Amino acid sequence: MTVIETKKLTKTYGSARGITELDLAVNEGDFFGFIGPNGAGKSTTIRTLLGLIFPTSGTASIFGKDIVSQKTEILRDVGYMPSEANFYNGMRVRDIISLSAGMRKKDCSEEAKRLCERLDLDCSKRVDELSLGNRKKASIVCALQHKPKLCILDEPTSGLDPLMQREFFGILRERHEEGATIFLSSHILSEIQKNCTRAAIIKEGRLIALDSVENLSKTSAKRVTLHGVTAVPEGISVKSAEVSEDGVTFLYGGEIKALLSAVDQMPITDMTITEPGLDEIFMHFYEKGGK
Repeated sequence: MTVIETKKLTKTYGSARGITELDLAVNEGDFFGFIGPNGAGKSTTIRTLLGLIFPTSGTASIFGKDIVSQKTEILRDVGYMPSEANFYNGMRVRDIISLSAGMRKKDCSEEAKRLCERLDLDCSKRVDELSLGNRKKASIVCALQHKPKLCILDEPTSGLDPLMQREFFGILRERHEEGATIFLSSHILSEIQKNCTRAAIIKEGRLIALDSVENLSKTSAKRVTLHGVTAVPEGISVKSAEVSEDGVTFLYGGEIKALLSAVDQMPITDMTITEPGLDEIFMHFYEKGGK
């Protein structure tokens, strides 16, 4: 079953770009990543899917229901966490959580209590006293306490410390194992690679790739930094080389054995190999025909 489906979904703001002709399919049981830098169109896509803003053209459905005419029915089974957690100042966390559950006409008290304990969230505090991280925690509880069939999470980990990020993804994996479909937007590639099964990459309002995370990862080059030298290795193909006082950095998409062989005779003092930035990954897809 296809849980989310869009066909040429477009949203423009006058002459400004939003999203353009998105064809997207998220299947039931997917742990789906939606990747792109800030301003790429991730939040616009999500807000359009949830009926918070109207599409300019194209169509979209969730659970086979039209996002415009059947929005209320759709939202009953969706847990949404926006990128920015805003609440009514003056209210206590417990009241915000209770209000969220009441809007769905469900008693979520037991699940809310469990989530608050796992996230170490103090429900007695007023919303305006909370740090960004604790606002995020409250938003997580509001989104997940009713155990939705579909979780739509927009940049959920910004503001969370590493321990809370790990706990949060633990909760999501549990929900996924219980049958929930997860749609996670992020500009942090490592979050997608560690947790998602399928992913789409969006840039400037257009999808440039959609595949399994395994296949997407296979096609991406690595960023290599050689410390103590100012020249790239000979005999291998590299891209985007940059020289600094500390060494040379470049993109490399070949075999690791060839790289190690090429640097073996160089007077390097250290070497690091990391994931490239998202813009570099986009360039990789463009070179293979992505648009």
